Amino acid sequence: MSQISLEFETESAPSTKTDITVIGAVSSSDGPRLHAIEGFESLTDMLTNLGVSGSADALSRVVLPDSPSTVIAVVGLGREVTADALRGAAGAAVRQLAGIASVRFAFPLTDHADVIAVAEGAALGAYAYTQEKGMSERTSPVEAVTIVAPEPLTADEAKRVVETARAVHLVRDLGNTSASALTPEVFADTAVDEASDLPITTRVWDVAQLESEGFGGILGVGRGSERGPRLVKLDYSPAGATSHIALVGKGITFDTGGLSLKPASGMMGMKYDMLGAATALATITAAARIGINTRITAWLCLAENMPSGSATRPGDVLKMYGGRTVEVTNTDAEGRLVMADGLVAASEENPDLIVDVATLTGAAVVALGKRYTGVMGNDESAAEVVDIADGVGEKFWRMPLPSELRSALDSDVADLVNANLSRREGGMLVAGHFLSEFIGTRTDTDEPISWVHLDIAGPGDNGTSTYGYNGKGATGVTVRTLLTLAERHAGA
Repeated sequence: MSQISLEFETESAPSTKTDITVIGAVSSSDGPRLHAIEGFESLTDMLTNLGVSGSADALSRVVLPDSPSTVIAVVGLGREVTADALRGAAGAAVRQLAGIASVRFAFPLTDHADVIAVAEGAALGAYAYTQEKGMSERTSPVEAVTIVAPEPLTADEAKRVVETARAVHLVRDLGNTSASALTPEVFADTAVDEASDLPITTRVWDVAQLESEGFGGILGVGRGSERGPRLVKLDYSPAGATSHIALVGKGITFDTGGLSLKPASGMMGMKYDMLGAATALATITAAARIGINTRITAWLCLAENMPSGSATRPGDVLKMYGGRTVEVTNTDAEGRLVMADGLVAASEENPDLIVDVATLTGAAVVALGKRYTGVMGNDESAAEVVDIADGVGEKFWRMPLPSELRSALDSDVADLVNANLSRREGGMLVAGHFLSEFIGTRTDTDEPISWVHLDIAGPGDNGTSTYGYNGKGATGVTVRTLLTLAERHAGA
């Protein structure tokens, strides 16, 4: 897990204290425009000839004409200088400058929010997954970042930036790990280790305990694997907290589709099917390190979906935790089965809000592409989460739960089916309906508990593409939104 140090200075001239200084360029119809503090004016009329475009993510290394030994990196900001543009540019620069120990940002920052954005982007971009490299070269991420700013971040602000990046990097590390190395048991042990030095209590259900307490969804998905499933609960309850958010994360450590077997090409990337559980773990541990005064419980629903003689068959009926029965029509619609158990368990504690995070449906990728998180919910909390995401620079999109699609889950032999093979329309939305069936009611009002579903099947991993502060593989999307949500509830 990468860790970066942040420093701030008010000096405006080019500096030799760090290995390389980063300045910006803005793209326009008249060509690139310099975006830098004083001291770099000699580059103003040379940007085009130097190959600088100002396009987002573009990075060029140049030398100062009046100081040929001084190497400068010019990163593109796109057409408009916003906090999001600065965050993305800082991340893109640090990501592409991997192998260099220290970087200095010399953007003209006058807004404090922009300083935070640059710090966030740099910290998020300082990541590399090298744990499974053998003989090939390991390139280390940038270790130290200095930001020129008239007003530096406070100690608390800097801590939040660093701990948020640490949480995002934890998700990336877990997601990028080979599935053979990250089994449900190993994931559970990792969660306990991550929480061990924090004010978080943990409980792990093994196979025997899951059986004795009736967690039929998690067991049904995991029983085809030699690597048994687990359920992990983490509870962060700071003194004086008046609000409680429950996070439920899908943790399929590898998804073959079970007996409804995926094609070989469809299995590539299925090690990322546990990113929801990784997100829940990273969010609760970061909240504890930062000291957010909101109670958070995290439920990690962990299983490996494999085909074997003991695997769940299409047509089998599973009795979920809480008593509802599900006819399994497609063993490749497994994430909703483990999530159902977690949602019921989370509901029993009567939280103010349940947020589930899951790489749930391929339909979400078809509808929203690879950069947008699909958001569903049963009240205005979904709109609140989308608003928070907009503010922190994550792309969320609110989706409906049309009542006419609920009938797709009707079963002749059980309470509901997990998938309808004869109706392809609205697959992401039907999956949302399935999850909503397992949200409990509040004990004080008898109304449904506020619930938000985040489908990260698209943005959870980048595959082999890169942009901004996101490299190849797992991204850690939604962690920053969920931490801000927890902070907002602490002040409610």
